[in-house]
Amino acid sequence: MKELLRSNDPTVIAFAKALLDGEDIRWFEGDVNMSVLEGSIGILPRRLFVRTQDLFMAEVVLRDNDIDLGR
Repeated sequence: MKELLRSNDPTVIAFAKALLDGEDIRWFEGDVNMSVLEGSIGILPRRLFVRTQDLFMAEVVLRDNDIDLGR
């Protein structure tokens, strides 16, 4: 799996997941439970991962919808 997106904004993550679902691209969300460690102040970014073979198409989908990949 390759990292696709890194963001502190939960709305960006939710929008990206919806776009990927619409294109039948499987994803995995990392760092979901880090808010327990950071105290829910939102300083640690969440990350979305996709399969290596889906990375190019996933990047195209997100960039076409003006989502900054945060890399």
